[in-house]
Amino acid sequence: MSDNGHQQNEHENVPSRQRRRFEGISSRTYEHPADRSALVALRKLSGFDTVFKALSGLLPERSLRLLFLSDSVRVSDAQFAHLNTMLRDACHILDLEKVPPMYVAQDPQPNAMCIGLDEPIIVVTTGLVELLDEEEMRAVVGHEVGHALSGHAVYRTILLFLTNLALRVAWIPLGNIAIMAIVTALREWFRKSELSADRAGLLVGQDLKASMRGLMKLAGGNHLHEMNVDAFLEQAEEYEAGGDLRDSVLKILNTLPRTHPFTTVRAAELKKWAESRDYQRIMDGHYPRRTEDKETSVSDSFRQSAASYATDVKNSKDPLMKLVSDIAGGAGDLGGRVRRGFGGFAGGTPKDQTTPEDRTSPKDQPPRDSTPEDDD
Repeated sequence: MSDNGHQQNEHENVPSRQRRRFEGISSRTYEHPADRSALVALRKLSGFDTVFKALSGLLPERSLRLLFLSDSVRVSDAQFAHLNTMLRDACHILDLEKVPPMYVAQDPQPNAMCIGLDEPIIVVTTGLVELLDEEEMRAVVGHEVGHALSGHAVYRTILLFLTNLALRVAWIPLGNIAIMAIVTALREWFRKSELSADRAGLLVGQDLKASMRGLMKLAGGNHLHEMNVDAFLEQAEEYEAGGDLRDSVLKILNTLPRTHPFTTVRAAELKKWAESRDYQRIMDGHYPRRTEDKETSVSDSFRQSAASYATDVKNSKDPLMKLVSDIAGGAGDLGGRVRRGFGGFAGGTPKDQTTPEDRTSPKDQPPRDSTPEDDD
């Protein structure tokens, strides 16, 4: 019996099916460039360091841990054993030495989070457990372990605290504005960190179809027989390219209060990364190690992130991003393009207020870009 017990302990962290393990992997391997740049911007936010140091001692983290311990189910070999196996698998694959505690909380809303200042805690809701199959859930657990490895839990915890604090001090004009400035910056980073964690989930599950199914279920529920991956991804492309400048502004306004990117956007971003050379190199064993993290240049990382933002703007099909790209490229008649993009501001320019540019005959106007849109 002792031999069997020793063998069980020896292999308790080995994945249930053969998957590649990334020994000593650095979170830089899967972090989205926008995640890194958002963190740099966040740390440069005026007053953030002071607020962070003050809040570190004020956040009710111990109370939060006691709350989950007393009113949720802690995952173990005795409770939700299949989730416990997935958690150990994920930590084994991403080489996270200390397995974070994981809880299942009663909530019909499908959700998962990784929070905590001193040590991360993973929480999944019953709605999520009931919605996803084993491989889809494995990607979600890997997603949360990716948050833990990246150190995202600290900032996520502060965001939760500040959001609640902003509601309590809403009657103080200047105090509320100051807090909301930090909350807005945190939310921008939060959304980008989700793209990073989606990649970590794929590295753990190593099944793109399962990751895509999970995202589709978050959007449309447990009705996979009624959904199609290709059609779902077409929604993301239509969302990005469709409409005019008014729609671009509305997209921004719709995104600002959210903590997660829209589900179709997450699916499209993950598929693009899975098909990239970077992903293939990781799967071949070529990736940054944690032992190299101290040697990483912050300025180089910021330049890479800035270059990524520039590339995204240049290749974006969104009307506003295309306009920004044209401005950077010195395109002419931008005033006319803005008016046309907003539909004449109010449904069209009145005839008695037409501009000389608007009265120019088609043959005198500069030729419009007729290059076909890229399908990638």
